[in-house]
Amino acid sequence: MNYKTQMEAAKKGIVTKEMETVAAKENIDVKDLMKKVASGTVCIPANIYHQSLSAEGIGDGLKTKINVNLGISGDSVDYEREMEKVKMAVSFGAEAIMDLSNYGKTNQFRQKLIDYSPAMIGTVPMYDAIGYLEKDLLDITAEDFLKVVEAHAKQGVDFMTIHAGINRRAVEALKRDKRRMNIVSRGGSLLFAWMEMTGNENPFYEHYDKVLDILREYDVTISLGDALRPGCIDDSTDAGQISELIELGALTERAWERDVQVMVEGPGHMAMNEIAANMKLQKRICHGAPFYVLGPLVTDIAPGYDHITSAIGGAIAATAGANFLCYVTPAEHLRLPDVNDVKEGIIASKIAAHAADIANGLPGARDIDNKMADARHKLDWDEMFKYAIDPEKAKAYYESTPVAERHTCSMCGKMCAVRTTNMILEGKKVTFCSEL
Repeated sequence: MNYKTQMEAAKKGIVTKEMETVAAKENIDVKDLMKKVASGTVCIPANIYHQSLSAEGIGDGLKTKINVNLGISGDSVDYEREMEKVKMAVSFGAEAIMDLSNYGKTNQFRQKLIDYSPAMIGTVPMYDAIGYLEKDLLDITAEDFLKVVEAHAKQGVDFMTIHAGINRRAVEALKRDKRRMNIVSRGGSLLFAWMEMTGNENPFYEHYDKVLDILREYDVTISLGDALRPGCIDDSTDAGQISELIELGALTERAWERDVQVMVEGPGHMAMNEIAANMKLQKRICHGAPFYVLGPLVTDIAPGYDHITSAIGGAIAATAGANFLCYVTPAEHLRLPDVNDVKEGIIASKIAAHAADIANGLPGARDIDNKMADARHKLDWDEMFKYAIDPEKAKAYYESTPVAERHTCSMCGKMCAVRTTNMILEGKKVTFCSEL
C-alpha cells in the first residue's frame, strides 16, 4: 500500500476500498468522491486497525450523519449497559459512536467496542488521560498527553477530538469577553486548567505536528474540538468562540498538508437566528472542512427535552452546511443517559438529519417519504410500519387502542379523510349513520 491515509490516496488518484464503500452507500461516482476527499471537503474516518468498520463519508454532498455518545463514568460503571447502548445505536443506523469513557478499564471496553462496531469510533483522549496515566492533572506532561493519543490510535479509533485550538491567544479572548457560562467543554476545561496551573501552552497546539504524525500513521481523522463552544445561548458567537474558530481554520490547513483528514467541531447552544450564519462562517474560515455540531440547542430551559431542542437546531444547522450531528438525549444536563434516553436521542437526531437531507435536495432523500405516503394512501398499516423510523413504536401506538376496522385508526375511525376520499374516487357511497 503506497499511501498512509485516505486523503493521501485521493491526492494520488488512488481509489480505496473505503471510497468504494462510501460511493455505493451515497450512490455517487467514486471518482467524484475521491476529489472531495483530496480537497478535504469530505473525510472518511477509517483507522487501518478497525477491521469491523463499514466506512462512511462525512462532508458536502453526502447524507447528514449522526453520532452517539456513550461510555463509562465514575458514578455509573456498567460495561454491559454501555454495550447495550452500542448495539442499539448500530441497529438504528447511527454512523458513529464516541466512547467518552473516563473511568475504569477504558482500554478494554474500547477494544470490545472497536472489535464489534461497524460504525466509526471516536474518542476524546483528554478524557482518558488521568485514568490511563494514573497521574493527577498537574503532574501530566505534554509527552504524556501524546502517549494517550497514540494508545487510542493503536487500538483502532477512527477519529479523535483534539482540543488544539484553545491556545493562549484564544484564552485571552475568552478572559476579555466575560461569559455567562465560561467553559462547558469537559476536555476544554481540563486543558484550560492545565494551562493555567502550569503556565504552559496547550500541548496539543504546541506539539501539533507530533499529533499529526501519530494520526497519519494510523489514518485517524482529527476532529478539531471546540473547547470554547457556547454553553448557553447568551454566549454564542462571542470573542472566545470566534477566536478559537480562527485557530481551527489554520490547524485544518496544517493537517491537510500532512494528509491527515479533518472535521471541525462547532456549537453548542445558539439561538435559531444565528445558526445559518455560524455554519457559513465556519465553512469559510475552515476552508470547507466537514462540520460536526452538538445540537445546537436553541433554548436553555428544556432539561428533560433537550433531544428536541437539539433536533431543532441540528436540522437548521445541517440545512445550512453542517455535515455531522452529535445526538443529544433527554438526559442532557441531568445525568448519564440510560438505554431509553439513548434511543430517544438517536431518533431525534435521525429525524433532524433526514429532514435536512430533504431540504438540501439530496438525490433520493425523499424516496422513503414517498413510499410512506403511498402506504398511507392505501391505508396499508404494515407497509407504514416498514418505512417508519421506529417501526416498533409506531406499531405499538397503533395497536394500543383497538379499532373496529383495520383500515382506520382510533383518531378518526370510519371518518378517516383518506378512507372517505378513496371510496368516493372509487365510485363508492360513503355512509356513517347506517353503519352505527
